[in-house]
Amino acid sequence: MTSTDTTRTSLFIGGRWRTPATTDTIPVISPLTEEQTGTIPASSTADVDAAVAAARETFRSDSWRAQSHAERADMMRRFADALEARAEARAHAVTAENGMPIALARFAEGAAPVQLLRYYADLIEAAPREERRNSQPMPGTTVVRRDPVGVVAAIAPWNFPAVLSMFKIAPALAAGCTVVLKPSPETTLDSYLLAEAAVEAGLPAGAINIVTGGAETGRYLVAHPGIDKVAFTGSTAAGRQIGAVCGELLRPVTLELGGKSAALVLDDADLEATVAGLPAASLLNAGQTCYMSTRVLVPRTAYDSYLEAITEMARSLPIGDPLDEDTFIGPLVSDRQRRRVLDHIEQGRADGGTVTTGGGAPAGIDRGYFVAPTVFGGVDNGSAIARNEIFGPVLTVLSYDDLDDAVAIANDSEYGLGGTVWTSDEERGLDVARRVETGSFGVNTFNLDWGSPFGGVKASGLGRELGAEGLAAYQQTKSIFLPA
Repeated sequence: MTSTDTTRTSLFIGGRWRTPATTDTIPVISPLTEEQTGTIPASSTADVDAAVAAARETFRSDSWRAQSHAERADMMRRFADALEARAEARAHAVTAENGMPIALARFAEGAAPVQLLRYYADLIEAAPREERRNSQPMPGTTVVRRDPVGVVAAIAPWNFPAVLSMFKIAPALAAGCTVVLKPSPETTLDSYLLAEAAVEAGLPAGAINIVTGGAETGRYLVAHPGIDKVAFTGSTAAGRQIGAVCGELLRPVTLELGGKSAALVLDDADLEATVAGLPAASLLNAGQTCYMSTRVLVPRTAYDSYLEAITEMARSLPIGDPLDEDTFIGPLVSDRQRRRVLDHIEQGRADGGTVTTGGGAPAGIDRGYFVAPTVFGGVDNGSAIARNEIFGPVLTVLSYDDLDDAVAIANDSEYGLGGTVWTSDEERGLDVARRVETGSFGVNTFNLDWGSPFGGVKASGLGRELGAEGLAAYQQTKSIFLPA
């Protein structure tokens, strides 16, 4: 990562680059060097108004409405091809913005958005716009039609900005919606490459519009009268505010929020294999991943062995420059996030927890927003360190007495987004997975399947993304009765 200038001066609205209505800017800060490398414009309310108007004009246009599913799929495939040509550049942009290790960014931020576009292109191409059902109780036929919901406000977070934007954009375009995207102010540069790809692919002007800014911009966009649906990924606190606004407006909303997931290590699990699998399931992207299994539940009889092994695993993870191909733990996204994580660690210590490794800045690194992988022992599930979402490289190792106790501890959380179970018996693991109150789960690993729904229960959100369910979230049904 270098100090290459990363200044942008325009907004992408109505298919073209436009000068913002304000001269206000947002600094671009390198999480590795802690230095400012450039600026991006800060959108005004007038810019948001223009973006929503452009999206609505396109949505209402005869040419957009007349698109067949096959034509829409072709458009999305062209878009995917244009993004694929920019995959490496986009991965590097995200790494520069949030410190994501480049090996992870190449898949998550480069390849995955392309895959999602192609998946939803295939899905919509094969989907009928209408179906006919035999009506009841009166004889006749009902035509069930699926129409696009309208103009979508897509609000993406900073941890996986490119792919989580595409969680929203791909099904929205497939359904026939138009989009106003607001990326996080910490990770906006990658969206400029998205806009370039949209132009190259020949997307109609106004199909995708991008506005910049922080919480105020987001609040204005969410409540805008020209928006028909909101799709948000981010914190539970922000999600509650968005949900309240959408509830008042009776506006459809999808909320993918926080998590504090559990890794249930069963008594028949192989210790070595389990500990080798935990980094990807519990510490990916320096723990800045919503579904991470950060509460590791192990049998009381094997607690000391697991605590020692997990400590050694965390201590051994390569940490450093995110452009190094071998780096697993890069810097956190910002100084604010680093301070937040360190505050949680200090609270854990104050509550009597024992830090077995980490707990602060890694040795030998004197700049960058780094926190060393940290493991807590000696606490129970009632402690703040085990209950609060930390969103950093911090694990808590907890003990349980029997399987029922393990499931009870896993379920004793306000969150319910992800989770894993580790066992030598896959069917036993599947039985455990069925009992845990969560929206997604993994047996001996965790994987997001593009073809299956993803989302949370309880304080982890509302609705689902991915799969056919993710497409349905951008459609509204109409029933038309025809008498016999």
